[in-house]
Amino acid sequence: MKSVSKKTSKKSLGLNQPEYRHLIRKLRHLMQLTQVQLAAELGVTYETINRWENGRIQPSPLALKQIRVVLERIAQSPSSQFRDEGCILLNTYFLSEQQK
Repeated sequence: MKSVSKKTSKKSLGLNQPEYRHLIRKLRHLMQLTQVQLAAELGVTYETINRWENGRIQPSPLALKQIRVVLERIAQSPSSQFRDEGCILLNTYFLSEQQK
């Protein structure tokens, strides 16, 4: 019985967490960067980016702050395509959390 409740609680925790792996992949593709290049941009290792993208770990609060800064910079881009995509990612992963 106890192991069932532990598994259930782990599943419910996983469902409440945002899917940051999608954010990382979309950001990387938007910026047209490899995992190594995005890692250098954010000041983390390639392995960290790889783990984020594969959903094995979640970005730390500090890393999320750095990602948000990059997205805010993209949202100020003169290119409407970059600006629009940056705003969509900001709204999806950051602004909606602040309104909760």
